[in-house]
Amino acid sequence: MSSLRADLTTKIYPEPYTDDYATNNCSDNDSAIDHFDRLPDSLLLLVFNKIGDVKALGRCCVVSRRFHELVPQVENVVVRVDCVISDDDPSSSSSSADKSRSPFVNIFRMVFGNIFKPLQVLGQLLGPKCTGSGPGSGPSSSALLVGNGGEDEESEQGGVTHHSPTQVLKNFNEIRFLRIELPNGELGIDDGVLLKWRADFGSTLDNCVILGASSAVYSAKPIQYLENGGNSDVIPGNGGTNVVADDNGSIPESFYTNGGLKLRVVWTISSLIAASARHYLLQPIIAEHKTLDSLVLADADGQGVLCMNRDQLEELRVKPLSASSASKRTLVPALNMRLWYAPHLELPNGVVLKGATLVAIRPSEQPGAVTTKKEISDLSWVSTAFEEPYGTAAKMLVKRRTYCLEMNSF
Repeated sequence: MSSLRADLTTKIYPEPYTDDYATNNCSDNDSAIDHFDRLPDSLLLLVFNKIGDVKALGRCCVVSRRFHELVPQVENVVVRVDCVISDDDPSSSSSSADKSRSPFVNIFRMVFGNIFKPLQVLGQLLGPKCTGSGPGSGPSSSALLVGNGGEDEESEQGGVTHHSPTQVLKNFNEIRFLRIELPNGELGIDDGVLLKWRADFGSTLDNCVILGASSAVYSAKPIQYLENGGNSDVIPGNGGTNVVADDNGSIPESFYTNGGLKLRVVWTISSLIAASARHYLLQPIIAEHKTLDSLVLADADGQGVLCMNRDQLEELRVKPLSASSASKRTLVPALNMRLWYAPHLELPNGVVLKGATLVAIRPSEQPGAVTTKKEISDLSWVSTAFEEPYGTAAKMLVKRRTYCLEMNSF
């Protein structure tokens, strides 16, 4: 057994050559051996899958012919977008990213800015080129463009060669897990305001969860909740500790008169439009890559996440989406919504949400599905929609009084 262990050690971890050994035993050909070539393809693919980032994989392509052949077999790919350019403003650059945050009038193009010359090889490998000199220069099937410009991060759009994500990913033959990350959320919100959403799509919207708050601040003094769990108005307590008064879970009358309800409706519609616009832009990628098990389109701000699993991806391939006649986005069906509200909500990390609102959304009609009362009352998909600490906020809110709303298709 000891001899076997020694033999395996010699094969996997060759002992380094000493000067004497190299002088007496190694010819010129032996010294030129690249021991990296001894690694099996499966191990290299494991490393590439851990890397994931499409820019880094592009640089790996220029290392060797072997890497050039292995990179297209990667299963886990992450596409991080550096800036967003509006269709309506072809002269926009990374400095105008803030102007393109609204999804209502602009369907955006994504352009990589900080990409070095080695990635040009990946562009040559992964598809034909198109020169991004104007709004009509990209492929008509997608409004997303990935550029592999020069070394200067601030280079103008006219000097950048662009590729749509469909082209960049074209020769990745085995993608199973794809994540595309925008530089920021589309919804422009004021500082201190919390707004997060998660949407699941098939050929249309399956469900959406929205968590919002008019302000999110850190409380230095812990809030004491009453025994019945009420948490409405903060009143001074003994010893300088804040105590939350009982609110019995109901929405206060002021919520309807001070614009609180109107603001939540705006949040809901804005989030649904942003989600449906993202979904619409993913069509070419989904059609091209039939090996996909998971597709996520998120943003670096953590504002919104669109998710599709394997069954949902297959549904979209079989049943094409219905597009909105007003803009380039998926038509949002008629919806049933449930809303929960808390004037004040303290999270375990000490953050206090003022005007905390949770909205759970599902289509009014789901063809081919038989919905039972148990499924209607099951809110696990709502409470698990967000990462902590906001997952806890959702769990706390669903215990409060539920308000039902309806919305027409748009």
